[in-house]
Amino acid sequence: MKFSRIFASTTHDMAIDLGTVNTVIHVRDRGIVLNEPSVIALETNNGIRRVKVVGNEAKLMMGKTPNNIQAIRPLRDGVIADIDVAEQMIKHLIDKALGGPARLPRRYEVVICVPSGSTMVERRALRDAASNAGASRVQLIEEPMAAAIGAGLPVTEPVGAMVVDIGGGTTEVAVLSLSGIAYSGSVRIGGDKLDDAISSHIRRMHNMLVGEITAERVKHVIGSAIMPADGGATMIVKGRDLVNGRPAEVTVTEAEIANALAEPVSQIIGAVRSALEATAPELSADIIEEGITLTGGGALLRGMDVAISDATGLPVTVANDALICVAMGAGQALELPSYAAVLAAA
Repeated sequence: MKFSRIFASTTHDMAIDLGTVNTVIHVRDRGIVLNEPSVIALETNNGIRRVKVVGNEAKLMMGKTPNNIQAIRPLRDGVIADIDVAEQMIKHLIDKALGGPARLPRRYEVVICVPSGSTMVERRALRDAASNAGASRVQLIEEPMAAAIGAGLPVTEPVGAMVVDIGGGTTEVAVLSLSGIAYSGSVRIGGDKLDDAISSHIRRMHNMLVGEITAERVKHVIGSAIMPADGGATMIVKGRDLVNGRPAEVTVTEAEIANALAEPVSQIIGAVRSALEATAPELSADIIEEGITLTGGGALLRGMDVAISDATGLPVTVANDALICVAMGAGQALELPSYAAVLAAA
């Protein structure tokens, strides 16, 4: 018996959706145990850098830190941008999911979700980060497949199913059948680009600078993928006036935010159209019956389903629990032997 097997425990096996915006962890037989922002705060004292907080507490610090503290998002566009910081974040989030640091080393299997368009180098970085955080075995599942399983689509049957997973960094579009991906496409457009579009619009139209957190809040409150009939709701936004440098506030409308989001939304719709054009005729016939399923945080943008339906002429539904669909699907793939074929060795 290998030494590492002494500490192995299937009760700690987990599936991790390591997202650009949120990390969601599913533990075997316990379901979703953690859903927190993919943010880590590092504190430097006397030249030594250590982890201060991760997750929710770290996100509260973004844009508000003194010189000796950095609040970092180590993932960008769905892939690891800083592997050392990502390893520390994963380790601390795993400890948090399992109830705190263990006195003895834990060894467990991990299933990690990866964007379908990620390169071998990016996948190796994810594997190394999970292994260094304590995983004894790492398997990968592509995000569209995990999203489809989590949304309850019949991915193991000879029926075409189309899923659009709009995450924080990327939008994944895939057609699935017989436990495989018949077509997959990925564009680096997601929640972050929507936030950027909002902050750029406010800067351009109102001469005011707003932070990431404020732009995200505007998106959640009055963001829309379709133009409202009469200007829609309004919201007061606070930031720094670029003309005189003082704190200021302006009122923005749902219509102007919809106009600001039009470009990234059209790119997402373009990815869906490209997928439909590249899909085999028999699978296309199934998609007409089954429609398109939206998952991910971007699917919750008001009117996103209507915008895609209008552009494609197909029925579009938003999955239940769209935010955690990918982690739920990866967890089912970890637990159920019927989904073993969708997992790949890292």
